[in-house]
Amino acid sequence: MAQAAQALIGDSEFDRDTAVTLREEGVYDAELSAGWTIIHAVNGGYLLAMLGRALGEALPHSDPFSVSAHYLTASVPGPAVIRTQVVRTGRTLSTGQASLFQYTEDGTEVERIRVLGTYGDLDSLSGDIRTSVKPPAMAPIEQCFGPGDGPAPIPGSSAITERLDIKLDPSTVGWAIGAPSGKGEMRGWFGLADGRDADPYSLLLTVDALPPTSFELGLKGWTPTIELTTHIRCRPAPGPLRVSITTRNLAGGFLEEDADVWDSADRLVAQSRQLARAPRS
Repeated sequence: MAQAAQALIGDSEFDRDTAVTLREEGVYDAELSAGWTIIHAVNGGYLLAMLGRALGEALPHSDPFSVSAHYLTASVPGPAVIRTQVVRTGRTLSTGQASLFQYTEDGTEVERIRVLGTYGDLDSLSGDIRTSVKPPAMAPIEQCFGPGDGPAPIPGSSAITERLDIKLDPSTVGWAIGAPSGKGEMRGWFGLADGRDADPYSLLLTVDALPPTSFELGLKGWTPTIELTTHIRCRPAPGPLRVSITTRNLAGGFLEEDADVWDSADRLVAQSRQLARAPRS
């Protein structure tokens, strides 16, 4: 059987499902795909990528540098409207905000997510790097585990797993066999299932695509994001990404997740921190 051709940036399922259509200045129509749902909600990283794309079209600079999102209500598959506003434009950076709205059954408009982002040109950044961080220590990809290697999934939609190519490091999958480590860590190799290479917009998805660290703390169930801030540090090289996520503190029913994303050239390409509500189980 002939192997399917690798999808290209700009011509993949991810690009089609995060596309926005300009209706009028500052207003975009969108369709939230059911293919990016997990348990019973649309994935937060997918939503961030869609709003990130809308801001990239609305602002004079197209590359996200820093994007902060507040998740106000759970999004559902179906039509949506994104409204953008240019806050400031400069020579090297521009800032804008965007909100995604959906309509309830009675016709009420509900805001789902609000984003504030600063954009620029990643190709213009200095090559000077002074860092103490290193790529995460992980098993080779062929020794890691994907969704098909574990037990039955958590009840609910797992559609997003069919669109992702995730291989988790063996040291962070104890939860899948009923033996969580008790450490708030999750590490894995990441790519899109159709082979599309990463770009700044897909990195907005990547930071929120692995299973939550709460699984390794012995908790299962939906871990809804309250706020997520992502920094894109450089344009990623082709090839699989390595993602490391850690939680140091779960208290009062909330936890933080800090994510680092590394490309195939051993460069730190994205970082994020999110506040999430811990599962109640």
